[in-house]
Amino acid sequence: MDYTIRQMREREYPLLNNFLYEAIFIPEGVEPPPRLIINKPELRLYVDGFGEQPHDIALAAEADGKVVGAVWVRVMDDYGHVVDDTPSFAISLYKEYRGCGIGTALMRAMLVILKANGYKWASLAVQKANYAVRLYLKLGFEIIDENQQEYIMLIRL
Repeated sequence: MDYTIRQMREREYPLLNNFLYEAIFIPEGVEPPPRLIINKPELRLYVDGFGEQPHDIALAAEADGKVVGAVWVRVMDDYGHVVDDTPSFAISLYKEYRGCGIGTALMRAMLVILKANGYKWASLAVQKANYAVRLYLKLGFEIIDENQQEYIMLIRL
């Protein structure tokens, strides 16, 4: 599949709402939550005012003439928060574009940008049952903590 990874344009930031919903892990056989779930304060944290904070960075994956995935980071006290001044990851792709290597390319591109910008660490939280755990481990993230449902992961840049 042909795709391009590029900086997300400011006018595309509203798409992060779609990708935030797509980022919600839904185990097999479980009914997806209503789209309104993204209005919960703990989820709005990922997208509200995106681009207004100095640590906000977003990349887009473009295929078939449209944005089909995104990875974005910001320094926030989210599920994956580990250390202040450490960016937390969010990533998702539309279902039909998963399993094609796009997510890996997005993550690698963002890690390069973070390192080039002087960040020492990046973190994320991921549901234990999510297939993406293997991707994050392969990229160099380490599990540093966990709760009943999630791993908290950190990567040294």
